[in-house]
Amino acid sequence: MSGKRHHYTVDIVWTGNEGKGTASYRGYRRDHEIRAEGKPTIAGSSDPSFRGDPARWNPEDLLVASLSACHKLWYLGLCAGAGVIVLDYADHAEGIMLEENGGAGQFTAVTLRPRVTISAESDAAKARALHDEAHAMCFIARSVNFPVHAEPVILVETAA
Repeated sequence: MSGKRHHYTVDIVWTGNEGKGTASYRGYRRDHEIRAEGKPTIAGSSDPSFRGDPARWNPEDLLVASLSACHKLWYLGLCAGAGVIVLDYADHAEGIMLEENGGAGQFTAVTLRPRVTISAESDAAKARALHDEAHAMCFIARSVNFPVHAEPVILVETAA
């Protein structure tokens, strides 16, 4: 495969040692920090189902957020190029993960539910169609081995 190569570097630093490391399964916190040079630190943990801190981001949250953000970024760029003026965009994304009896698991699907408001002069059909194009271009969606669905709602600005 040829093309421009991009490289990403992050540091994950475990901050959950309670003084005895992993001497027992219940004796340590799953807390960690996600760090990258020049960016704010993200407080991470595991899902609360796996003894994690519910106030911190977990890898599953971040995967769903990455898919949602990637779709949004492609969509907005495609709309700008196609003359569709987006005034508001919010997504209520949901991921489904299946945990198997032995503890392993995998995501089986993610559904994006973008709610998009476009200007009155924009083409609503084109705005809807651009979601398919955004999905086809999204780097993250193209990298996962489970389906990513989009169920967009397009709203047209009303005159004030």
